[in-house]
Order: sequence, then structure tokens, then C-alpha cells
Amino acid sequence: MFTVGIIISSDKGSRGEREDLSGKIIKNKMEQNGYEVIDYIIVPDEKLMLEEAMISMCDKKKIDLILTSGGTGFSKRDVTPEATMNVIDRQTPGISEAIRYYSLQITPKAMLSRAVSGIRKDSLIINLPGSPKAVEESIDFLLPVLDHGLEILKGTASECARK
Repeated sequence: MFTVGIIISSDKGSRGEREDLSGKIIKNKMEQNGYEVIDYIIVPDEKLMLEEAMISMCDKKKIDLILTSGGTGFSKRDVTPEATMNVIDRQTPGISEAIRYYSLQITPKAMLSRAVSGIRKDSLIINLPGSPKAVEESIDFLLPVLDHGLEILKGTASECARK
């Protein structure tokens, strides 16, 4: 069983002014698919706070998969991709590109996503959209390959080739 941390980037959510629906969807979807959610936080759209949350989940809590939601658009307060880039050791652009490609088949607004993904030590960090509908679609798209990617990262699988 892989462990999951959820980071929601939302000024209003962090102040209790907006209910976090996206995080609840992430938590439910991941638990329904055999993942153990061990951390779930809502932070303001502040780069340093996002970085600290990601570093803590990766380095201290040793969480396998960190899923962020929100802060990936064009607003001046949207800084989740920048925070992610500051903490990762290696990029995994195929994940973010695939999510955007999939989402573009649903809405042309997907091209406005600046989401990134990458690896910090033994943890995979993936930026997801902020909208509950887009979060659900993205997770459903990711789930069929996520276990294999995490197994390779953790060293429990080594081959990507089809048999």
C-alpha cells in the first residue's frame, strides 16, 4: 500500500471561507483504490508555505505520493508549480503533459494549466487542477499507471516493457 499526502492550495480554504471539495475527492478516490492517506492540509497560496508542506511530507513523513490541488492557473496568487519546481530533484513532465492532453479532450481551458510534477528523493509530487470535476477526471486518468510508476520509484519494479 502506498501512502498519500494531499496539499490544497487555497487562500479562502485555508481561512475556512470555502469548503474544500477537491481534497475530499482526492482522499476518497485514493482510499477507494487502496492508497493510505496519511496527511491532508490546506495552505494559503504562498510559495514558501507550499514548499514547506511538500518538503515535510517528502523528507520527514516519507510519503510516497503527494497530490496538490489548486494554484496552477494564471492568477498572480497561483504559485503551486513554482513551489513544486523549487523542491523537486527531477521533473516528470510526461505525467503533467498526459493530464493536460487528456483534459484537453474535455475542455480547451486545460491548456491554461501550468501544473508540473516531479520526484523529490523517494516521493512523487503531482500538481492537480483546483476544480473538483477536473481533479476527479485527472485521478481517474492517472490511477491505471500510478502504482507501476511508484513501484519503479521505490525499486520494487524495474521494467516498463509489455510482456
